[in-house]
Amino acid sequence: MVHNSTPLSRRFSVAPMMDWTTPHFRYLARLLSRRALLYTEMVTTGALIHGDTARFLRHNAGEYPLALQLGGSNPEELAHCARLAEQFGFDEVNLNVGCPSDRVQNNMIGACLMGHPEKVAEGVRAMIAATSLPVTVKHRIGIDGRESWDDLCHFIETVAEAGCRTFIVHARIAVLDGLSPKENRDIPPLKYPWVYDLKARYPELEIIINGGIKTFDECHEHLNHTDGVMLGREAYHNPWLLAGVDSEFFGEADPVASRHDALRAMLPFIQEELDRGVYLTHITRHIMGLFHGQPGGRQFRRHISENAHRPGSGIEVVLDALSKVREPVREPMAEATT
Repeated sequence: MVHNSTPLSRRFSVAPMMDWTTPHFRYLARLLSRRALLYTEMVTTGALIHGDTARFLRHNAGEYPLALQLGGSNPEELAHCARLAEQFGFDEVNLNVGCPSDRVQNNMIGACLMGHPEKVAEGVRAMIAATSLPVTVKHRIGIDGRESWDDLCHFIETVAEAGCRTFIVHARIAVLDGLSPKENRDIPPLKYPWVYDLKARYPELEIIINGGIKTFDECHEHLNHTDGVMLGREAYHNPWLLAGVDSEFFGEADPVASRHDALRAMLPFIQEELDRGVYLTHITRHIMGLFHGQPGGRQFRRHISENAHRPGSGIEVVLDALSKVREPVREPMAEATT
């Protein structure tokens, strides 16, 4: 795939989220921000090696800069998948050491690996040897039974020694015994100072903070102490937030002026996907938050909910939904005064 020339920066990124950061959401996110770094959903090494590789790695060249997140712990498999990431044009390959799901624990994937720093280091070393892409790790600050500051530092030091320079830290522990994945995103308390202290202790490493961040003001506060911020659910449920990222964090012009413009810019892509046989509802579920908090936003969502799943639904459903939301009046450009 042909890369655009946008440099990869981790100053602001959108977290990998299962069922959410699909190619359809990422296409919308990229229309709203040229600079936010986007991540795929987690893909397991097993799915990539034994499944439909091309389907799992499919993305649009317009999504760059884009990172692939892998779930796995076998060094040979991770190395093989890191090579695939490079071959398919991704800009970074990230190892998931934060997902608390039982399904992944049984296969030594995700947060349970925090209990096995040497295993993570082995995997990272194999990936670095296999690809020229940056290899990064996303993890929690601990897991039940290994939740001390010393445990966290041991994890960071072990993995850094294997060559990892970038750690994306979800500022909560994961409770593997007794909490569901959903509860693990809310119940364990956020400990942002732990992430700040990691940056202070390891200034040579790139430390990105994640977990519960909702506003630009919060982002700026975190950026006083860390190298970057990663937003998850807020960026998904209220994607228009991304439309201010380029000016707010990179000093560059924002790419779209209105929500209407963003959705209109997405129409040719939606049509292409429909022509490929994708159901409209698989696309539209990711644009539901675009008019979050706007007059007519509820009618927009309702129209899509009631119509997108009908057999043969096409782009007219999106256009009809769009007509339910009043377009903002454009102010004329201010005349330069002398």
